[in-house]
Amino acid sequence: MVAASKKRKSKKWVDLTTLLIYIAIILVVNFAGQFAFSRFDLTSEKRYTLSDATIERVQSLEDVVFVRVYLDGNLPAEFRELRDATKETLDELRAYSNGKLEYEFIDPSASPVEEERVAVYEELTRLGLQYTNVRMREGDKMTEQIIFPGAVMAYQGREVAIQLLKSKAGGNEQEMINTSIQQLEYEMVSSMRKLVRTDLLTIALLEGNGQLGELETADAVTALSEFYTVDRVKIDEQLDALTGYTAVIVARPDSAFSEKDKFILDQFIMRGGDVLWFIDPVHARMDSLRSSNFTMGLVLEHNLTDMIFHYGARLNNDLILDLQALPIPIVTGYVGDQPRQEMFPWYYSPLLMGNEDHPISKNIDRLKSEFVSSIDLLEVEGVKGSVLLTSSDQTRMVNAPTRISFNILREAPRYELFSAGKKNVAVLLEGEFTSVFTNRLPKRILESEDINFREKSLPAKMIVCSDGDLIKNPISSDGTRYFALGYDKYTNQLYGNREFLLNAMNYLCDDSGLLNVRSKEFKIRLLDQARIDEERYFWQVLNTAAPMLLIFLFSIGRFYIRKRKYVTKA
Repeated sequence: MVAASKKRKSKKWVDLTTLLIYIAIILVVNFAGQFAFSRFDLTSEKRYTLSDATIERVQSLEDVVFVRVYLDGNLPAEFRELRDATKETLDELRAYSNGKLEYEFIDPSASPVEEERVAVYEELTRLGLQYTNVRMREGDKMTEQIIFPGAVMAYQGREVAIQLLKSKAGGNEQEMINTSIQQLEYEMVSSMRKLVRTDLLTIALLEGNGQLGELETADAVTALSEFYTVDRVKIDEQLDALTGYTAVIVARPDSAFSEKDKFILDQFIMRGGDVLWFIDPVHARMDSLRSSNFTMGLVLEHNLTDMIFHYGARLNNDLILDLQALPIPIVTGYVGDQPRQEMFPWYYSPLLMGNEDHPISKNIDRLKSEFVSSIDLLEVEGVKGSVLLTSSDQTRMVNAPTRISFNILREAPRYELFSAGKKNVAVLLEGEFTSVFTNRLPKRILESEDINFREKSLPAKMIVCSDGDLIKNPISSDGTRYFALGYDKYTNQLYGNREFLLNAMNYLCDDSGLLNVRSKEFKIRLLDQARIDEERYFWQVLNTAAPMLLIFLFSIGRFYIRKRKYVTKA
């Protein structure tokens, strides 16, 4: 008995000591956790791993960023998925923010009073959020619900709207949700950068050679001004005209650059400056076509083709006709004295597709264009070329000069003629460029300290687009108002021109660390809806009956084990 008592006391002390050790370990780990921080992502595609650029941005916050997310309440399954993914992303950002990021989810339709709901909707629309009208089935009834799949981020009295749901041409609702989930990190951090950044880089929008006017580029300037300071600049043969600028935009010139202006632009590139070219190799305008039965597509002499060719891209004097094109209204007859209009795809306005392998053009909607030419990438030593935008593979090519008329729409397209394949419309060139003026300048210029001629560039980047209208926003018929870049008045659809412009400029201005977040991709593991419908009852029975059967079998087994054990001892 004494031995048994000692044994019990010894076991009690062992158990107590073990408990104290466990408590001590927990306390030590929690104390150490205040000084050491780590998170583990066990997903195969590293879904919850933030990029280094994101972590650096969040950790550098000086004040609290507050995010109001308007995705809550009775949502369809797809939008619940977007809501949950948004919360996960915000949780990850908050974990690295040192307490400088907070958020809340709000149901904009929570009020039972219609007037109050309408007031909330109007306020969210004023802030810049777009609503989505979703049809839902509740029993045997179909109901419509207004959802604002967006958020508002606030920092030090400033606010910015974040549209969480991304549209995708030709994609269904689930595909759009998947794309939106992949872009959550980029959208959050990009908006944060927009609010926090004060040291804005400066961009020059060139004028003086027939470039697009102020009203025609108003929305492009508005979009860029959220990240950069944008100035309209005339080179006017002044050597210091581009001094202090990080990047230059050449927006659809229609008259020739002088050799001196070309030299100044060339030396800007040689010193590491970046250029975004929107060039029309062929001159053709819809305004001319609407005021006449036909117009001509003529080679445009802007004196830049040789320059761009030297850097690594050839602008071809042709026009792309594409079956996948923007629709326009055409008068097909009259009902009484009223014209009857029908929509036809205007082959000279291809809907351009982005390269899904590059962060600039990945996951953006198609771009609207007008009278587009093709581009060829050339092999230039020290320069890397990448394709950003292309036509579809159902194209036809015509060389300039060419006659352009609406009569091409009178007959059904002959598909065998649209077999030229995909054509490049925008390309990226990056590396160390050689000056166009190498071996062309007199000795006095080469030795001038004021000019300080460079033959080889510092690392630089440029994007060449063969359509100047990619950066042109629509203008009202009275010429007093402008619409969003990429907006089409006939289809009332907003295309991806604005997003492409911002991505392109962010990449050129060395924000590629942040832009690479757009390349993040992970698998959305969806259920097989066809299999669900076919095997619904089997899985329902399995999920309800199987657990009960397992518990029953476990109870029987446990009963027999205890019976054999204690009956044998007895």
